[in-house]
Amino acid sequence: MNSPKSKDIYWHEGDISKEDRQRQHGHKSVCIWFTGLSGSGKSTIARKLEEKLFERGVKIYVLDGDNVRHGLNNNLGFSPEDRTENIRRIGEVSKLFVDAGLVVMTAFISPYKEDRNNVRNLLDDGEFIEVFVDATIETCEERDPKGLYKKAKAGEIKEFTGISSPYEIPEKPELVLNTTEETDVSHNAEKVLKFLEENKFLA
Repeated sequence: MNSPKSKDIYWHEGDISKEDRQRQHGHKSVCIWFTGLSGSGKSTIARKLEEKLFERGVKIYVLDGDNVRHGLNNNLGFSPEDRTENIRRIGEVSKLFVDAGLVVMTAFISPYKEDRNNVRNLLDDGEFIEVFVDATIETCEERDPKGLYKKAKAGEIKEFTGISSPYEIPEKPELVLNTTEETDVSHNAEKVLKFLEENKFLA
């Protein structure tokens, strides 16, 4: 846990534990971290998985990269330092969701290995599931749902991941979804659902 700037701030433990909340919800809490290039399909798969889990009564929430930058992180840009701070904040928010006994899914490019590992280290063992949504840069450019690659190549967007800023591929993700080869969103969401079932996250 990062130390606060003030020495007069203390951590208060409640009487209701994370395990108590998990028992009430009927499932384990976990952070499912979707990472990959823009246009790889992170948000789309996360939303489809959200639907499937919601239908099963799982308490779930999706933190989407664009949505979070409209509020909590609207003061951050896309410099390496701001990207790191963006992920640090989301990691802390995700930790709170997990402590609340929920399944939280995040859909962020999160291009740096160190930043993703820092979030993993915030959580207890087994509570961080890194899902690498693997799509070639060519596939992402062809899709380009927001027109961002076109703008980046035209020089209108600086420090764009995959074009003018690096993406560091996960070394040992819990799950890899190759969305260049498998384009069916529901099928990819089912792969994550199966992982959750096989690893006893769901009742």
